[in-house]
Amino acid sequence: MKYFPVMRRIWLIVCLMLAGLSARAQNLDSLVRQAMTSSHRGPHDTILVAGIVIGHDTLPYIGLPEVVITAEMPKRLRKRLEEWTRLRNAVYVTYPYARAASRILREAEAQLAAMPDKKARKEYIRKKEAELRATFGPQIENLSVYQGRILIKLIYRETGTSCYDIIKEMKGGFSARFWQTIAFFFGSNLKSTYDTQEDRDIEAIVQEIQHNPYYRYY
Repeated sequence: MKYFPVMRRIWLIVCLMLAGLSARAQNLDSLVRQAMTSSHRGPHDTILVAGIVIGHDTLPYIGLPEVVITAEMPKRLRKRLEEWTRLRNAVYVTYPYARAASRILREAEAQLAAMPDKKARKEYIRKKEAELRATFGPQIENLSVYQGRILIKLIYRETGTSCYDIIKEMKGGFSARFWQTIAFFFGSNLKSTYDTQEDRDIEAIVQEIQHNPYYRYY
């Protein structure tokens, strides 16, 4: 399911602090350097694997674990697996944005604290929002409603602040209440928090990501 236009604007505002053009460029440069020096990647961001020679061809060789099928999966277990797969996909898709939110929010808070007046801070936020629209608009538009809910929780996990409070701080209380009302009608809650026990499935997937050397952060 894709967002309606109004929900697209919600996520553009919620993710206001996700990225600026310069921050994104610096991050890409660091990823390139990491790819060049990592033992897991080649010079062109390729993943290094074992090889096998067959005739005159050298082919990649990856061993797969053995899978034993003993019976048809019970419906309850199949449903649980489908739910887990859906959640895992959503976390993998949205976690980079939450990571970026934490980094950019810290940078923005430092910039705003040094600005002399409200007008300068308002102009800074306006420019950041314009950069976000140009850089991350298509990605945000492609998030499903379900992925958006997971993103809200992950932003809280990484920043310690709810999306509602971020909007309130950057755009004012009226904007926060307005977008919270709109989000509510689409089944979302910008005030959602994160608890490692209640959200233990999400936490397990995040831990999996953090220990995955091939996962690419944005």
